[in-house]
Amino acid sequence: MKNRLWLVGLLALTWACGSAEKKADVVTKAPAKPYPTFSADSAYAFVQKQVDFGPRVPETEAHEATKNWLLAKFEDYGFTVETQDFEAKTYDGLTWGLSNIIASYNPEATKRILLAAHWDTRRIADKDTDRIDEPIDGANDGASGVAVLMEIARVIGSQELKPEVGIDIILFDGEDDGEPEGTTMRNTEQDYWWCLGSQHWSKNKHKPNYSAYFGILVDMVGAKGARFYREGYSRQYASGILKKVWDNAAQIGQGDFFIYKDSPEITDDHLFVNEFAKIPMIDIIEFSPDYGFGQYHHKHSDNMEIINRRTLQAVGETVLFTVYQE
Repeated sequence: MKNRLWLVGLLALTWACGSAEKKADVVTKAPAKPYPTFSADSAYAFVQKQVDFGPRVPETEAHEATKNWLLAKFEDYGFTVETQDFEAKTYDGLTWGLSNIIASYNPEATKRILLAAHWDTRRIADKDTDRIDEPIDGANDGASGVAVLMEIARVIGSQELKPEVGIDIILFDGEDDGEPEGTTMRNTEQDYWWCLGSQHWSKNKHKPNYSAYFGILVDMVGAKGARFYREGYSRQYASGILKKVWDNAAQIGQGDFFIYKDSPEITDDHLFVNEFAKIPMIDIIEFSPDYGFGQYHHKHSDNMEIINRRTLQAVGETVLFTVYQE
């Protein structure tokens, strides 16, 4: 009888402790930190401004004018700004002068978050049926990601509420100039002709021994009807960050855009940041496991007509919320 009473008492104590622990978990769970408002109208205007310059193909006047504008805007927002200028070979044997743009907030902070996009556009419309050899506007493929990060920089610079971490925004150059669709033409001197800027930076960081707690890449994040899936390299290299960002989207009511479904690996700037720079980085990119890239991809239809404020809002607010929770 004593043994039975002892067992009952032990079970009751275990249940009580377990209940107390569960209750404590609920009570002590930290609420979300406050974060400022992301303006979709402002982000949309930033897309429009880039498109107004014309296709941002390296070694063109539009490319140079866009660079000067970007540098001035980040400086206006109180960021420390620099360029990383370098030369790179293209798939067809050209030598291009390229510039990665690096804007830093709170450069003294030891804990840093890396946010990235690419600011160049494709010099051909190789998936189109008309004007194939002409450059595209790149409203979504290039300008949308840049616009989201510019709006985040504007918000940080203009609001009293500041993030508690350092932030580095890197706009990579030469991302979108890989071999034309379906071609076998390739200069065999290097393995990848895409993502030239991120390859260079990842092997030659702008500061010796630079590192970041994690990184988020935004690419093709402004199209009407876009949905974002858990990309393959993001799952491989930064699964914890991927879960955090997707959960954050759900928490702030943007879960309709961030789908808990896996998509294949995409060779994008984050691959080289993960591989060479050893910084865990995810890719928020429109690529469906069912139909691949959007219908606009590498076509002249990648223009302002497909840009949607609601999509920009979903991505921009999610990234901004994530930064302010650190």
